[in-house]
Amino acid sequence: MSEIIEILKKTKALLTNDHFVGTSGRHFDTYVNKDALYTHPEETSRVCKLIAEQVKDFKIDAVVGPALGGIVLSQWTAYHLSKIKQKDILAIYTEKTPEGGQKFTRGYDKLVKSKNILVVEDAPTTGGSAKKVVDVVKAAGGKVVAVSVMVNKNPKEVTSEFFGAPFLPLAEFEIQSYKEADCLMCKNDVPINTTVGHGKKFLETKK
Repeated sequence: MSEIIEILKKTKALLTNDHFVGTSGRHFDTYVNKDALYTHPEETSRVCKLIAEQVKDFKIDAVVGPALGGIVLSQWTAYHLSKIKQKDILAIYTEKTPEGGQKFTRGYDKLVKSKNILVVEDAPTTGGSAKKVVDVVKAAGGKVVAVSVMVNKNPKEVTSEFFGAPFLPLAEFEIQSYKEADCLMCKNDVPINTTVGHGKKFLETKK
C-alpha cells in the first residue's frame, strides 16, 4: 500500500462506508477529507514532500493550487521543491469565481506569466477543479509542466490527456461515483453526510 494511503488512514482523512457528495455534485461512499489531513502539519508536509520528490526533475518556477485546500498543498510543495532545487519556488493559488470557475487575484497572474508551473490538487473525482486551474494558468501565459494530486480517484478519466500535461498522482484509489439520479444510496435512503464534503449544500438546494 502506498505511503499516501497510509498517511490518510492515520490522520482519519480516508472515510469509507458512508454517503458523500463531492464538489462536482457526484455521490460516492468513500471520501478523502483533506481537511482532516491538514490539521496535522507533519503529515501534510510529508505528503507535499512526496509530491516535490516526484516532480523534482521538471523545470518549475511556481506551484499553483485552487483555494482553499490547494493553498496548503501549494505552500508546502513549493517549500520542499525550493529545498530540493536550491532555488526560490513560488506558492500561488487561484480563487473561485461566482460562476464556479477559477481566477487569479492579488496580481498573481503576473507571477505566472512566462513561468513553468506545477498545478497541485488533493483528490479529484472528475478533475474539473484542477483542469480549471490549468486553463487559468495557460490563459495568464504560464506553462503547465505537470499536474500532481495526492490521490486519483478516477484513473479511467482523469489522465494526462485530460489535463494536456503530465499527470502524476501519488496513488490511485478508484472510487465509484454516481450522478444523483443513478445513486443507489439515494434510492436506498442512506442519509447524506453533512459534516464533510458538499452534502449540506446539496441538501439545502433540495429544500
